[in-house]
Amino acid sequence: MATENHSFELAKGINGLGKIVLRESRSRSAEVYLYGGHVTSWKNENGEELLYLSSKAIFKPPKPIRGGIPLCFPQFSNLGTLESHGFARNRIWEVDASPPPLPTNSSSNAFVDLILRPTEDDLKTWPHNFEFRMRVNLGSEGELTLTSRIRNTNSDGKPFTFTFAYHTYFSVSDISEVRVEGLETLDYLDNLKSRERFTEQGDAITFESEIDKIYLSTPTKIAILDHEKKRTFVVRKDGLADAVVWNPWDKKSKTISDLGDEDYKHMLCVEAAAVERPITLKPGEEWKGRLELSAVPSSYSSGQLDPKKVLQ
Repeated sequence: MATENHSFELAKGINGLGKIVLRESRSRSAEVYLYGGHVTSWKNENGEELLYLSSKAIFKPPKPIRGGIPLCFPQFSNLGTLESHGFARNRIWEVDASPPPLPTNSSSNAFVDLILRPTEDDLKTWPHNFEFRMRVNLGSEGELTLTSRIRNTNSDGKPFTFTFAYHTYFSVSDISEVRVEGLETLDYLDNLKSRERFTEQGDAITFESEIDKIYLSTPTKIAILDHEKKRTFVVRKDGLADAVVWNPWDKKSKTISDLGDEDYKHMLCVEAAAVERPITLKPGEEWKGRLELSAVPSSYSSGQLDPKKVLQ
């Protein structure tokens, strides 16, 4: 499907579900399922997969797809009356043929605009009219950008409030060799301790057991350093104050039916989110939340990864 300014390919995915394929130069690509508006694949110039998809992912509505970048809207986790993580991740989205203009600093033509509006059933459980537009853009340097725009289209004058997350699953070589930088000394809510508030220590975050934390008032840039792959993921975000860090480890993994028992070793969720301070929109108002992911080679000095080069 090509228009004057950009092109993407509409293809059949697993179980016949429609998906969009974006391609940049060389072997860079991204795939987005219309089911959930769900990015399931992001590959670099060597064709290596950078996102983690569960070995037991179920591509059958209404079950959400486990892995990639699930969208949590209008509710993060169980913070409300809706199903966990809301309903956007298990609805069929449409290609938005004429989206409102979105200024972009990318020279890439590999992007697609998707839109979700509520069904009548959605309005019964969450009685608010909205338009959720999302652009997925694969940049000329291989970076992946998701820009979400959520507008209140209620005609009854009522505002609505929501929480949100890009629940990104990164592919890592070995979770015990990974560290996350940029969240040191911040406050967080520990989901394993009834969301009690703590303060992170001054060191980079490393992983040796289950973790499920919501870091608050986080910087716009976070780095995930994969020692073994000599690769660093850089997460840049706008409009999303929080960052959720999650890995289920071995015991919890066995209780998740669509996650393989050993999958936790090769995945890490670092999620750009708006949780602690929910977003409220009056009719006609729009919120924008942007996520940009890039993967860069890690630099080494005396066997240590050099975060200064990444976080500058």
